[in-house]
Amino acid sequence: MSRILTGITSNNIPHLGNILGAVLPAIELSKKSENESFFFIADLHSLISQKEAAARIASVNSVAATWLAFDFDTQKNLLYRQSRIPEVCELTWYLNCFTPYPMLANSHSFKDKADRLSDVNSGLFTYPVLMAADIIMYDAEYVPVGKDQIQHLEITRDIVSAFNNKYQKEIFVLPQVKIDENMMTIPGTDGQKMSKSYNNYINIFLPEKDLLKVVKTIITDTTPLEEPKNPDTCNVFKLYSLLADANQITEMRANYARGGYGYGHAKMALYELILTKFEKPRNRYNELMSNTDLLEKELQVGEAKARKIAQEKLKHVRSVLGF
Repeated sequence: MSRILTGITSNNIPHLGNILGAVLPAIELSKKSENESFFFIADLHSLISQKEAAARIASVNSVAATWLAFDFDTQKNLLYRQSRIPEVCELTWYLNCFTPYPMLANSHSFKDKADRLSDVNSGLFTYPVLMAADIIMYDAEYVPVGKDQIQHLEITRDIVSAFNNKYQKEIFVLPQVKIDENMMTIPGTDGQKMSKSYNNYINIFLPEKDLLKVVKTIITDTTPLEEPKNPDTCNVFKLYSLLADANQITEMRANYARGGYGYGHAKMALYELILTKFEKPRNRYNELMSNTDLLEKELQVGEAKARKIAQEKLKHVRSVLGF
């Protein structure tokens, strides 16, 4: 059985881009009988930029509810909050003592802000070390990441190699980077990559009227209703194609080609498709968010399992280090 680990940042409500690009592919991977998945909510990482307790709690609940709404199997796999496994912080300190300063100074998470050092806290600087601890604490063999995270996985591998070499034994498993070359880049309402930082995202869990307002903001060109339109350059069609089946896509393409079909019609079709396709997850998400006791129960099950593994691992690491 292969152990797969994925960290999910607790950063507000996961949007359509997160769901199509990360949540659904990860859940499909977790369903394979040969895999055991550890999905954790990176709420300690969120403290780097999110300082408000109420916002953090709401974000953690939202992320957990999203994974559960899309049927992540918590009996077979683990879903847990990073902060509820305090052993990871102790392991992070040990790993810090094996991590060269230049390695962290070269990390893109730091370099991206290196020209504004007043905005950089030590949490941001040592972010890759905490990430490494999250991974190797559980002997994860495969870590699915986007291409922007490859460098951080390489840092993890370098730390593991240094640690194992120092003590001439395999204390930590050397994790493998698992890149999904087919991972989708989901366009936002303005055609750029869907992102909260661009404020171009679609939250599928919004109430129906609010969701429709967001869909209506999708940017289109000024082609008149009666004229044919090019679906391949249309943001609405691109989003529709990611959700629709082959027959629906063919029909929508024909509507564009013949003319007399406006972007307002296309936006309404996309809105209705979102409601239909995500009816069950939307209902389940709202149920969980209105019953946080149920969410808490689900998370605590995963946390009990994860902490037991972490305690055993840390016990071994302490003995190696002489503590």
